[in-house]
Amino acid sequence: MEERVLGRTGRKVGVVGLGAWQLGADWGTVDEGEARSVLSAAVEAGVTFLDTADVYGDGRSERLIGRFLADSGAQGITVATKMGRRVPQDPAAYTLENFRAWTDRSRVNLGVDRLDLVQLHCPPAAVYADDAVFDALDTLVAEERVAAYGVSVETRAEALAAIARPGVASVQVILNMLRLGPLREVLPAAREAGVGIIARVPLASGLLSGRYDENTTFAADDHRNYNRHGEAFDVGETFSGVDFATGLEAVRRLRPLVPDAATMAQFALRWIVDQPGVSVVIPGARNPEQALGNAAAASLPRLSPQALDGVRAVYEELIAPQVADRW
Repeated sequence: MEERVLGRTGRKVGVVGLGAWQLGADWGTVDEGEARSVLSAAVEAGVTFLDTADVYGDGRSERLIGRFLADSGAQGITVATKMGRRVPQDPAAYTLENFRAWTDRSRVNLGVDRLDLVQLHCPPAAVYADDAVFDALDTLVAEERVAAYGVSVETRAEALAAIARPGVASVQVILNMLRLGPLREVLPAAREAGVGIIARVPLASGLLSGRYDENTTFAADDHRNYNRHGEAFDVGETFSGVDFATGLEAVRRLRPLVPDAATMAQFALRWIVDQPGVSVVIPGARNPEQALGNAAAASLPRLSPQALDGVRAVYEELIAPQVADRW
């Protein structure tokens, strides 16, 4: 698999990674055996970047990854986790004392002495302007609790604020064929600063897999059911903030652009990999077949200019009116 340097971490990672939210919670039940099969399939397919968070299943995702890596002996894997969403979203909680406690818990969960990358997990907007927060993160690096730190953001403005911080190694942002906003400013700014871009929600919560229609239903414990209107967290995390019916229509219009021998999901992932400045894309997977299919997107040829133009045309007509000004 093609590798790229993940920003200021200096680490090389495969361009297609694995997002491990599904292995923790909020996507329906995934038992430990299934989770280990997903991790094994991904790593065997060349995935070297795993993204998790302390809040995914209240640490379950981290613990599953830690046990898998210890048991399998897999080498050369970079694990990124996140912190800050297990407590009320008050900027006053973003202190060195809490950072130490949160990263200590993640180190135990993952079974490591030092975290490869820890990311603030979509923190309150005021955090980005607080020098003390970033001084505390620098202290974590100096104390060798973490090798590097980054920020997972909701908005383009937050991404640009994070990129401007000299210690930020990476920024995680929603980027997919239904969320083109970061292409204009965020990705160029990250390239200029040497900051890595981790593209999350690449399949728009599964919409861009092409497997859904008007009759698709989701389990009660799946955020695609209970967060349709932002009831639990930012609605932009569910279907990228696009209403379900509009998303289905967009997929129908995008489908003719899919290259021969590629799936809709692989097309969507290849589109992200082709964007200048992207370090790694992190699709999730609920079974080994999905993990293998996602990884295979890295070996597809670059998309044609006609396909890229077609994606933008669909976005501008259907999607931009809903999301362009918000995220």
